[in-house]
Amino acid sequence: MCSVFLVDDEHIVLDGIRNKIDWDNSDFTFAGEATDGDLAYNMVQDVKPDILITDIKMPFMDGLELSRRLKRIQPWIKIIILSGHDEFDYAKEAISIGVEDYILKPFTSEELLKSLNKVKDSLDKEKKHSLDYTRLKEEFESNSILIKNKFFTDLILGNLDEKDITEKAQEFNVDFNADFYKVIVSEIRANHDEKSVIQIAKSKLLSLCNSRGDIISFFNGPNCFVSIISGNKKNELEDDCFAYADAIVHIVSQISDTSVIASIGKTVEQQSQITISYFNAEQVLNQTRFWNKSRIVSTDDIEKSSDGFLSLHENDPLVDRIRYANHSEIENIINQYLELLKDDNEQFPVIASYLFVDVIMAVSKLVEDLGGDIKDLMPEVLSHDYVVNTVQNQEIFVKQVRKLLNSILSYRDNQISGKYGDVILKAKSFICKNYASQDTCLRVVADYVHFSPNHFSTIFSQECGITFIEYLTNVRIDAAKKMLLETDNKSSDIAYDCGFSDPHYFSFIFKKNTGMSPREYKNSQTH
Repeated sequence: MCSVFLVDDEHIVLDGIRNKIDWDNSDFTFAGEATDGDLAYNMVQDVKPDILITDIKMPFMDGLELSRRLKRIQPWIKIIILSGHDEFDYAKEAISIGVEDYILKPFTSEELLKSLNKVKDSLDKEKKHSLDYTRLKEEFESNSILIKNKFFTDLILGNLDEKDITEKAQEFNVDFNADFYKVIVSEIRANHDEKSVIQIAKSKLLSLCNSRGDIISFFNGPNCFVSIISGNKKNELEDDCFAYADAIVHIVSQISDTSVIASIGKTVEQQSQITISYFNAEQVLNQTRFWNKSRIVSTDDIEKSSDGFLSLHENDPLVDRIRYANHSEIENIINQYLELLKDDNEQFPVIASYLFVDVIMAVSKLVEDLGGDIKDLMPEVLSHDYVVNTVQNQEIFVKQVRKLLNSILSYRDNQISGKYGDVILKAKSFICKNYASQDTCLRVVADYVHFSPNHFSTIFSQECGITFIEYLTNVRIDAAKKMLLETDNKSSDIAYDCGFSDPHYFSFIFKKNTGMSPREYKNSQTH
């Protein structure tokens, strides 16, 4: 299924596209809509649709500028331009941006569906092309890529002096004249040993790399994707890094049983210091080896954090493991301990005591790293009787280890979420008070909590498990449900009161979320 996002400042056009296409019985899903380019830009960054349908003439930001900006941060997106102007210059610029199709108004739903199917065929061909394993192998082993990658690898490892960097940069036409640099190290992780999956991910990331001529990206190892991003303003560089990391995560996450951790290194000011940003990102990436979900982590955030999470120093192996383990991994840890015990009943208390003390020490260290004290959190684990009672037999041992690890992981999760707790709480409070305003959007809320839009979007989705747009829509729908039951206001008035700019769109989204129209919902609750 391909997701489709609509942008047009004419409600009649949006209504026509939204309502005349039978989305439920097509190969497409309706992902959302906006009435101007500026609002659409913020929404599309969060929604990440496959296809964008946009009018060319709109207030604040026209369709061509919107397309140009989105292609830069989401190069996979396919764009269909709608225009009332049959002018060559418009079409010429649209082609230069990489727009897939150009439709003149007025048009029929059949014409638009034909265009959508044409774009879908293009996406299917690209997918098939990415599965050509032989072509991928040849692509990555070409001499030109290998030679260039050797230069970039030497650069991040600090094997070149400034003179070498300058000479090689000129040779490969690379610009190192920016004020600031950041390195992103992304590790592709497959949940099985299928090499072709990694190869497909690499091919998709190479396409991403080719779409951004201003970013240096290359592979340093079989599954390590390194990106060097530069800029002249720190805030803009940070936002660009999160946008690019977000694109990396989105692309790799589309491949089944595959995830990626994107680690953003610290900001440096000279090309010779790029290696510092690289090793900084590598250090953090090495401590995420037990994560099994795609995620973006920024070392700038870690350094600003006061809770010590992801502190950059060597730790006991078990500390590292429980630092990043999920609750589901506890049984694997327990089974590894049972392997060491080997059902030796005679020696069980001695060996089990040693192992259990190791668990207690690891738990204590993690609590300390997270800013707590085991004496305050779990004073009972420090007593001799606690250990003696735990190692009576294997059943009690397993039960107590499981209980202790579950407790520490719950404590860890609460502490980690607390790192951004104030930010998320502040954002949700702002949404609660301002959801009725049509101006409330990702950019506005990000400004309110003093984060760049892409940085805030990443934090919100990772900490809340839901995108910003989904959360805002849910708040508005919940408010609408309450108004439907507690007032006699018209559905159209409730739509405006809840922050929706179009009553028809409100009805569409309400039914999509609840399975009922606003009228059906009210009747079902009052009869």
